[in-house]
Amino acid sequence: MNPSHRSSPDSDAAIRVRALEAILTEKGLIDPKALDALVDTYETKIGPRNGAKVVARAWADPAYKQRLLTDATAAINELGYSGLQGEDMVVLENTSEVHNVVVCTLCSCYPWPTLGLPPVWYKSAPYRARVVSEPRSVLKEFGTELPETVEVRTWDTTAELRYLVLPERPPGTEQMTEAQLAELVTRDSMIGVTRAVKP
Repeated sequence: MNPSHRSSPDSDAAIRVRALEAILTEKGLIDPKALDALVDTYETKIGPRNGAKVVARAWADPAYKQRLLTDATAAINELGYSGLQGEDMVVLENTSEVHNVVVCTLCSCYPWPTLGLPPVWYKSAPYRARVVSEPRSVLKEFGTELPETVEVRTWDTTAELRYLVLPERPPGTEQMTEAQLAELVTRDSMIGVTRAVKP
């Protein structure tokens, strides 16, 4: 499973969206490049930045981390990130012994307030099936190789409950500010398919 793999059967909604986009483009009402840039902004910059701030605060503030692991919804709300698709949150902490990864096997439930738009691969049938049956292989395809001594846990998001992975804090970051720490956190590390970026 290649994370950039995008060839999955299109849903009726996806086909309609593309048809509408083509008509609006043809009439000169939208610029496809501007639309792509807008989607990319929400998919990789704005949305995941909220979650990155949550992770950075947990790394920098042990009391906040404890609140986050005890009642994630309330702790995330402390930073102003709540709303539809983020009402009931659970945070899963990655450690040197346990690596958590998140999937929604039935559809594509996803914590929008903290992670923004879901990536295409997250919604794909191959990811949804394989990360449950062969998580180590999927993680390896994302560049995440774990020792056999590390337990891999796959968590299935539901319509009622969303998960956010708290990645391990990279070594050598003890003197970094929260803002600097947030730059090390990616959307993929909060889903659990990768680790946080090393400084």
